[in-house]
Amino acid sequence: MGKINENYFKMDDNMNQNQIEDLLDSDESVLLRMKPKKSAFILNSFISMLPIALIWLIFDGFFITMIIITKAPSFIWAILVPFFAFHLMPVWIWLSKIISANASHKNIEYVFTEKRIIIRSGIVGIDFKNIYYSDIKGVNLRVGLIDKLCKVGDIYIQALEQSAVLNDIENPYFILNKIQKIVLDIKTDIIFPNNLRPKENSGFNTKYRP
Repeated sequence: MGKINENYFKMDDNMNQNQIEDLLDSDESVLLRMKPKKSAFILNSFISMLPIALIWLIFDGFFITMIIITKAPSFIWAILVPFFAFHLMPVWIWLSKIISANASHKNIEYVFTEKRIIIRSGIVGIDFKNIYYSDIKGVNLRVGLIDKLCKVGDIYIQALEQSAVLNDIENPYFILNKIQKIVLDIKTDIIFPNNLRPKENSGFNTKYRP
């Protein structure tokens, strides 16, 4: 058995808690770091559940108004108050998303290195997700109506055992193109290491001819 390096898991006193820099390898450099566009992020949080919340609010509001008009006895209210408090749960969830949108945006960060994409998120606790380029199977872009108005887009990344969404990204077509190029370059490096590459590769520009 080899000698154990007792300092390998020793914590560095200079590490910043819950920061991207804590996750980077010594030879890893940051290519780009970005956040969702704040106006688009908050607006999408407001609109995402708005139709459901409005329908629920109108439906329950009608019954509550009718009960008030009919002057229901107090014991009926003792039953209805907790019932409607629970039944209006979609409205509470919608309101909580709006209230927490600013705090959530503050903690979100997307960092691209030459090895992976690191996603930092959370409201109270901080979560980190690592997606290595070599594991990425597909990258897609979605631009909805609000996204188009705010000039942003959502990039959907599908990896081997996980997926992620980069929400409300500015210049989404440019970022999508860059991610696709990095994924292709890294997978090409894995399949065809530099020492095995011929100086000329006639197959690189080959086109499929049915």
